[in-house]
Order: sequence, then C-alpha cells, then structure tokens
Amino acid sequence: MERDYPLEKVRNIGIIAHIDAGKTTTTERVLFYTGVSHKIGEVHDGETTTDWMEQERERGITITSAAVTCFWTPTYASPTDKSKKHRFNIIDTPGHIDFTVEVKRSLRVLDGAVVVFDGVAGVEPQSETNWRYADEAKVPRICFINKLDRTGASFEHSYATILDRLTKKAIRMQIPIGLEEKHEGVVDLLTMKAYYFEGEMGNKVIESEIPAEMAAEAEKYHNELIEKIVEQDDKTMGEYFEGKIPDILTLKKLMRKGVIANEIFPVYAGSALKNKGVQLVLDGVVDYLPSPLDIPAITGTDPDKNDEPIVRNASDAEPFSALAFKVATDPFVGQLIFFRVYSGTLSSGSYVYNPRTRNKERIGRILRMHANDREEVKKVFAGEIAAAVGLKDTITSDTICDEEKPIELDRIIFPEPVIQLRIEPKTKADQEKMGMALNRLAQEDPTFKVSTDQETGETIIAGMGELHLEIIVDRMKREFTVEANVGKPQVAYRETITSNSDAEGKYIKQSGGRGNYGHVKIKVKPMEILTKEEVEDLPKNTKRSGDGFEFINTIRGGVIPQEYIAPCEKGFKEGLDRGVLAGFKLVNVSVELWDGSYHEVDSNEMAFKIAASMAVQDACKRAKPVILEPMMKVEVVMPEKFMGDVTGNLSSKRGIIEGMEDRGMNKVLRAIVPLSEMFGYMTGLRSMTEGRASFTMEFVRYDIVPNNVAETIIASRK
Repeated sequence: MERDYPLEKVRNIGIIAHIDAGKTTTTERVLFYTGVSHKIGEVHDGETTTDWMEQERERGITITSAAVTCFWTPTYASPTDKSKKHRFNIIDTPGHIDFTVEVKRSLRVLDGAVVVFDGVAGVEPQSETNWRYADEAKVPRICFINKLDRTGASFEHSYATILDRLTKKAIRMQIPIGLEEKHEGVVDLLTMKAYYFEGEMGNKVIESEIPAEMAAEAEKYHNELIEKIVEQDDKTMGEYFEGKIPDILTLKKLMRKGVIANEIFPVYAGSALKNKGVQLVLDGVVDYLPSPLDIPAITGTDPDKNDEPIVRNASDAEPFSALAFKVATDPFVGQLIFFRVYSGTLSSGSYVYNPRTRNKERIGRILRMHANDREEVKKVFAGEIAAAVGLKDTITSDTICDEEKPIELDRIIFPEPVIQLRIEPKTKADQEKMGMALNRLAQEDPTFKVSTDQETGETIIAGMGELHLEIIVDRMKREFTVEANVGKPQVAYRETITSNSDAEGKYIKQSGGRGNYGHVKIKVKPMEILTKEEVEDLPKNTKRSGDGFEFINTIRGGVIPQEYIAPCEKGFKEGLDRGVLAGFKLVNVSVELWDGSYHEVDSNEMAFKIAASMAVQDACKRAKPVILEPMMKVEVVMPEKFMGDVTGNLSSKRGIIEGMEDRGMNKVLRAIVPLSEMFGYMTGLRSMTEGRASFTMEFVRYDIVPNNVAETIIASRK
C-alpha cells in the first residue's frame, strides 16, 4: 500500500488561544471551508464538531483536544489542481488554563500552530503561557487576530500587545478593512490586494483593489513587511537596498524560511464568526508553516545501549517510531491512543514495542479521526497523526517503536497538580466502579492524580484547578455512572528544605533464621534549578526526576553493592513522599548516597529501602524544612470605578500587585496571589463590582509560606 499523500503536502497544526478568543469557532470554520462539515456549528448554539463531550457543549469550552484530518487547496490555485491539495491534521486544544496540559502535549507533536487572539483584549495571560510552551517546543506560528467585528475591537492595539508581550518578530501580514460592525474584509500586504468574503458562509473569496483611503497606510506597512522578509537572505537584502524588489515567489520562499526558523511570526486579521479571513489563514498554513520534512529529525535514546542518543528522520524507509500523546475513552471503540508517527510506517494488526514497559503490544485497528467521524485505515506513514485501538498498556508520552530497532523519545513533562479534594463513593456498588473510573480518567489526563490517604484510607484526587476537578467528577457521573460525595477543594501544599544536612539510616533486625541489614549514610541539600541543557550535562552518577528529586550516587569500592543502589533510590523517594512538617510531599531535595555498609547474608533490597527512607526523613528534619504554597497569576478586568476596592481586596489576600493597564473602557489589574486565598473568589468579586468584573488565574510557582500561615497549616494537620 502506497502513501496517498506526499510528505511535503502534509501540515500537522494546532490552533491555540486564550479562553474565549474564538478558537473553536475558528476551527469550525476551517472544517467547513475544507469540506469536512457541511453545516457550520456555533459554540453559542452548542453545535460544534470538535467539542463532542457533553460537558464541552454545556460550558461552551473545549476540554479534550480532538485530532481532525481535512484537505485544503489554496484560494489562489485552481480548485481542480490536485498538485496544490494539502492534507491538514488539526489538533484542537483548549484555552482554559486548567487544561494547559492539553496544549503542552499537543505542541509536542505539532509542526506548526495558528495562535488566535481576541481583537478587543489582545494578548491575555494564557496566551502568554501557551506562547511560552510553543517557544519551548520551538514550534513555528502564525497569528490570527480574530473578533475584529466586536465593539471595541482594535487590530493595532492587539498587534501592539503581541510585540510588547510575546515577540518583537511579529509582522503585519494583513490589515483589516473597517472594524466593529464596519469590518468588511482584509488587505493583504504581500500581494497588495483587498479581499472580501461573500456567498454562503463567506466561502467565496473576492479579490479586488485596495480602497483608496487605505492605499497610503497599506503602502507603508507593505514596505515594512518586505524589509522584514529580505532580512532572511543577505543577497536578496543587498539587491533590495539597491532598489530591486524581489518577485512574489521569492518573497514567499524567504517568508517561509523565516517562519520555519521562528524568525518571523506573520499576523493575520479577520472574524471567524462573521466568516472573514479564515481561508487566507489556511493559505498561510500551506505557504509558511512547515511540513514534517521541514523540521529537524527527532532525537531519542537507545534503551538497550545505556540511553545512547539516536536520530530518526521523517521517512517511511526508517525504522518505525511514534509518540503516544493522548489517551481517550471513546464510547464506541473503547480506549483510543492518539499517536504521531515520526519515522517508518505502521500497519494494523502488527506488533509495536514500548521501551517503558519493555513489552510488545498488538495494534488492533488504526483510525483517522474526522472530528466525530472516523475512518479506518490499514497503514499510516511517517509524519502522520492517527489513533490506535488495542493498546492496553500505553499511556500518554510513551514511545511505540520497532522492537528490532528500539528508541525512546523524550517524555512530555507535565506540571504537578496544585489542588486536591477528598472523594468517597455513595454506595458499596459505586465503590468498585469509582476505582475503575478514576484510573481510566488518570490514564487520559496526566495532570490528574489519584492517591489514598495512608492514615484515613480516603481517596484523594488532585488536579490543576477547581474547574478541572469539577469536570472530572462530572465525567465520572455521566460516563461511568458513579455517584460520589466530594469534599471541599484543598490546596496541594509541598515541603522543601532550605539548608544542608546529613544523616545515617540503619535497619537491622534479627529474628531467628535470616535477618535484615541495611545501612546508608547520606547528605541532603536544596536542589539547584537548572536549565534543560545544564540537566543534560549533569555527570553520569546524578539522576533527576521531573518531580523535584535529585539522586547522586558517590559510593566507592562497592561498600554498598550495585544491586542495592536502586532500592536505596526508591527508599529516598518514598521517604520524601511524606513531609516532616505536615506530611506534604517534599520537593526540590538533592540526596547524595556516599557511604554505608552491608552484611553478606542478612542484607536485602527491602532492608536498604527502609534504611534509606528513615535516613532521608531524619536528614530533612534537620535541614530547616519549610512549607511551600502554589502562587497564582491573577488578572482581573473591571470598570475603573471598582479599581480601589479590587486592589485593596487582593492585597488583603496576601496578593502582590504586579501592574495595571487600560483595555478599551476597562482597567486590567495583574497580581500574584496564593491559591489558598482564591477559593470562591468569583462570588466576592461579583458582589464587589456589581457583577461587572471577570478574572482569570493560572499557576506560576511555589513560594515559601509565611510563618503564621505555616503554623495554622501544621496545626490543622495534627
């Protein structure tokens, strides 16, 4: 079976935005114009294609990212010209901060992204977070300033916020013709033509001359754009300054080079709801965003050869490798694993190898998703995105590969949950179902954690925010018919140490016959914060795990035999799970195992594990432990007259005011506030501002808790 699409005509893209910037409406329009959905859905009618979970329709927000395949022939090509037809794999991602994990995981498998901004608000806090994630993943982007038909919309203001808060490398690709209710179309600054959108749902793109009153402005921005483009190539730049203007094809080629190198971020304009501008953004995806061939080959490590680095190119001829980036439970086919193929091909019915579990699994069926619809395919090729049925033991961020030529791709690092609550089943019958449901949901969502309180035996669920946990409980009720009582949300505090200390752990037990003997000497210190590159350069005897634990093994001369080192590491981890002040998990601790002893007969793995756990608890007690609390970045938008009340109120919540600015007729206040002070904030804010204010918040970091607060927390845990 041959590939039906050449790789250079494939685009794996995501649509990323702040909540309510109109991302799902934009995705809907994309699906309509690319012929996937024949009827257009509106979020406010609850009729969208990619939002198919009941909760998504009710709340008007996107929760899970759905991968959709569709086709696009650029508007400037003839619709019958098969050579210009491109395949898009679009991953829709949520904007709500409680679901950033979805954005983060999608960015790992995308080659390019369209970032949507609200034409009134411009850059909002979550736009900044998502942009930062995209920077980390080095994903090329094009920007779309949407909602220019809204009252108070300003393309120039929104564009200025992109330059100011995100990147100086953004450049106007278009300018809108008219704003608010007068928004009619856009001027393309490269072709210097005006475009209007007519016919059913604006599906006819009409090219015409630039309105006379906009000619001078368009000329000015056209020159700015050309200068930015010719900077990508010294020879063309030299010719340009001698007065030679490159032709449109050369300009597009250089623009593509700049966008793929993350040197240019073109900015488009329009209104998805009013069907203006979306097709030209799709042309931009074809013209400027990378195909799988344009991005660097993926690197991974060889699990059989001491994690030696290896490279896989985007080619069908290379050994098969893919990354599972999402687990979803589908009501019709059971568990679906979405994966991105980086190299090689995969046929249904074949076996794949998972280096994490070191097991083989059989691929049952391979599906390509068209939002709610699914098409079964026999084979997928390099650079494609598909979903597999039949993988029981694969979780998010696992690699699946060829058993003969194994490779492990970098795992996706997810943020730790900041909020938790206790949950108990209502009846005995619910008990069993609840365990199964929670495990299933935890498999789907790596930022959702389930644990058991050792002392009370209660089940605790933890997630990224109140909304996140609310939706989990709601899904448990609907999809798994489990009724449960839920406690009040609580903050997921952490503990850490602030100084160095050492300790010795001995576990020696004699009880007729064989005894137990484990003995370790350790040093603990606060873990240094390092960049990704510095972590990669750490010496071989130092190991870091994503959850704030560093293990340094400096045992010399076999005073502790090699087979007991791993149990010691396990013991340290378990010892750090229960903090020394109030029982919260200890993080950012570096443990060095430097000495110890063993007994020829009595030593065993369990004895060393227990000795290590005791030693680390003992050392941390003397290393000036402190409690840490999650701090949230809060942004409140309100009419000016409430500014004083809101500021005073946030200050009383131990908030640090970071800045204020104007946004249209409103004031915007930015602050960092402890999460523990923000429960139920919406109700207080509404009554303070006659219901005219709104706020968003997201996690930024953990900070040390002031003494008086720490005492209260410790007392409440006794």
